[in-house]
Amino acid sequence: MSSPADPPTPAAALPQFIEHLLAALADGTLLRGSLAKYRGPDTSLQRVLLRPVTLRGEVQLQLVYRHATKDITKNQAPAELPALLAQLLGAQGFRHAHLHLDGAELELVITQRGQATLHRRTPAGDTPGPAAAPAAHNREKKRWLSLERPFLAELGVTTAEHQLVPAMARKWKQINKFVEVFAHALEDSPLKDAQRLRVMDFGSGKGYLTFGVHDWLTTQRGLAADVTGVELRPDMVALGNAAAAKLGLQGLHFEQGDLARWQPQPLDVMIALHACDTATDLAIDLGLRGGASIILCSPCCHKQIRPQLLQPHPLKPILQHGVHLGQQAEMLTDGLRALWLEACGYHTQVFEFISLEHTNKNKMILAVKRAHPAAPAPVLSQIDELKRFYGIREHCLETLLRQRHALPEPQENLT
Repeated sequence: MSSPADPPTPAAALPQFIEHLLAALADGTLLRGSLAKYRGPDTSLQRVLLRPVTLRGEVQLQLVYRHATKDITKNQAPAELPALLAQLLGAQGFRHAHLHLDGAELELVITQRGQATLHRRTPAGDTPGPAAAPAAHNREKKRWLSLERPFLAELGVTTAEHQLVPAMARKWKQINKFVEVFAHALEDSPLKDAQRLRVMDFGSGKGYLTFGVHDWLTTQRGLAADVTGVELRPDMVALGNAAAAKLGLQGLHFEQGDLARWQPQPLDVMIALHACDTATDLAIDLGLRGGASIILCSPCCHKQIRPQLLQPHPLKPILQHGVHLGQQAEMLTDGLRALWLEACGYHTQVFEFISLEHTNKNKMILAVKRAHPAAPAPVLSQIDELKRFYGIREHCLETLLRQRHALPEPQENLT
């Protein structure tokens, strides 16, 4: 008899793989999977892609049979999977299966003679080893929003039966990730014990994030929330207000407005995702003037700094390539924004919002007001040094801050 540390015997590997899959599907740790290296009679079949789905409140496994010229999608209940997988996997079927779990990967390899081996890997790249028997999980996977929330159906993210619309999968991931970032920021801010929050979402568009933040604050945190979406396009404003009225949501509304003309209002949280070029600076300045404790920005376009980098400079031979120039302009624009927020008394982070596979506009600037701000002089000195090195003469956010004397004058003016 093999010890627990021994790899599973060939006869046990396939049943144990199926057991692992069923356990991961049940406890929410299955992320995705695939069956590959097909040797069966259907010459057009290339692979099968696996992922968990929830249909009418029941978790099922979705199998996408990828053929040379078409895909066929089937959803299977857990009770149907052991017989189906035993049929699909083997010397005369798929010889390789791969599962991506939350914190591990499982790999099943089947030889021409039908001998199967099962291995487990960790994301850190540990040496493959025997797969342990699936453990019982009592914890429920953390989900920041539920597909059952009515606003998702109203905005077209889900169907009337609360099933995710495939074309909205990326938007759904973005909404969830944003709410997660916001939730953590709230816990680290002076607002963590507040009973009422005032939130402004500048450039709210159709209102996916506006509705998401309002829903999480009111249903998950049980707070009174005044959430306002500000959008230039009147049709988007009308759509958002109509949806909020239909759902009977209190404390959520949309207003038409241009950031360049918007009058500052007292607020606790300022959101601005994908505000183009200097519109992000206008939004940050409005958040500062309103006294925001949390500022969340995902900048879009970086046109103001880019031409300033084309002046004679040691890096000019590198920056002559458009892709390098764009990357450098983005890094400098957002890096300076973060530093000016630091000088204004915030703790700032710049990080990847969500993976590039979901959107190419994936950078997030998060600023949380410090309880005891540090003196701004050291940060301002760093800013001046960066501006001198790169020959930057103007940055919109700095101009806005100095116009209202929110920062000390620079130690040395650029000529």
